[in-house]
Amino acid sequence: MGFGQLPYDMAHLLGGGVLLFSFVLLYQRRLSGVIAAFAAQGALLALAVAWQGWAQGAPGLYLTALLAAVAQAVLLPLALRRLVRHLAVQRAVEPALGIGASMVAGVALVALALMVVLPATAGAGLQAREDLALALSVVLLGMLMMITRHNAISQLVGLLSLENGLVLAASGVRGMPLVLELSTAALVLMLAAVAGFFVFRLRESLSSLDVSALHAHRGEREGEGA
Repeated sequence: MGFGQLPYDMAHLLGGGVLLFSFVLLYQRRLSGVIAAFAAQGALLALAVAWQGWAQGAPGLYLTALLAAVAQAVLLPLALRRLVRHLAVQRAVEPALGIGASMVAGVALVALALMVVLPATAGAGLQAREDLALALSVVLLGMLMMITRHNAISQLVGLLSLENGLVLAASGVRGMPLVLELSTAALVLMLAAVAGFFVFRLRESLSSLDVSALHAHRGEREGEGA
């Protein structure tokens, strides 16, 4: 299966859309924009997984797509918006790395994903190889967002975007057991719940969601110990 065939073309169009919204997440400076971009990425992920279910003849992927649509595109964005309102946090986000530098780093990570995945999967089908390259790119950009953002909610969105990449990878591999896909999603959602608890504790302790404030706080504790 290759270029010009509908299953191949649509799978890459939808997977490319998920990757595109990873760059949109890196570009955003406001929490409202970050959450909206994450919701759009979740909706595209659900469509991509559903398409893979049809192309592979794997009905189990429809359940994964439904869960992605409900959780990633609806419930989690609503919960994040409620969290922002409840904590009355600053809506503007100052990244640790500038927007331009983040874009350049993102492009470099996509190139790295291609250089790693394509040679390593030379024996696999063309569609599976390129799907895995797109998925790894989404994972790496999620990690980049977690590293280059001071705001804890933005870092949480980066973690959830990373999970989108894992789900995209699992759905692109023909014959992947459904239980493995669901357990991967459940694990990252559990980590997201722990991160949400951390956000509340950070706000209560420091009256801020800027994790860079932890460095000064740690320095004070070390000084007290000395």
